Amino acid sequence: MNTISILGSGWLGLPLAQHFLQAGYTVNASTTSDSRVADIESIGANPFIVDIDSFAQSIENFLKANILIINIPSKNIDGFSQLLHEIEKSDIENVLFVSSTSVYQETNTTITESDGVESVQSPLLNIENLFRSSGKFKTTIVRFGGLIGYSRKPGMFFRKGKSVRNADSNVNLIHHDDCIGIINGIIEQEVWGDVFNCCADTHPTKREFYTLAAESIGRPAPEFESQDTRSFKIISNQKVKRVLGYTFKYPDLMNIEFNESR
Repeated sequence: MNTISILGSGWLGLPLAQHFLQAGYTVNASTTSDSRVADIESIGANPFIVDIDSFAQSIENFLKANILIINIPSKNIDGFSQLLHEIEKSDIENVLFVSSTSVYQETNTTITESDGVESVQSPLLNIENLFRSSGKFKTTIVRFGGLIGYSRKPGMFFRKGKSVRNADSNVNLIHHDDCIGIINGIIEQEVWGDVFNCCADTHPTKREFYTLAAESIGRPAPEFESQDTRSFKIISNQKVKRVLGYTFKYPDLMNIEFNESR
């Protein structure tokens, strides 16, 4: 089969579906809302209603693919356990699970995938391990930093009156287009059973980055809390560049066009 199923068709999932359709794949894309079905149909993907919180409908046809990309914000481990059971009965050979660098503790150091500093209290880490433990398919985990680009304009992240904590801590962010580029690299190179940290090369402070991001779209800089203990983590992206040979489209967060449109 040359079919990819994408669980979740929002800010990243729908453009991801478009990308793989243009690359010649058949794409199944899911949503939890009937109102989004037309959006999926409009790009040429096959729409499915899938809600792991209820499983009101069979997902057998949605899982008729050899690759599944899981790209939903849910942390419902019971729902994911049921999803895992369904995947193990299906044709799925490989799973790409979109996770987050939030699984790491703040160590005040640079963190790589092999450092073992994940928080055992992280629901996402428990879900990652659930999928990685299956013997029926291989799972690659992509741990994205904070997501930015297009409708996710960082200059608008902080409402007036909401101050930014830990202003002198470093940010770990990744642009939408690099998310798609890395996922494409994993699938095209068939790199399964691995874990990748994914964020831009640079890690400016919140004060530096969000001031620039706001001013770049004509908004005042957000307020920053004046008395904070600097607690941070800097996420290394060296492995994804080394293993995939990936070159970031937006390596420098201080040199991004914040008014871009898709």
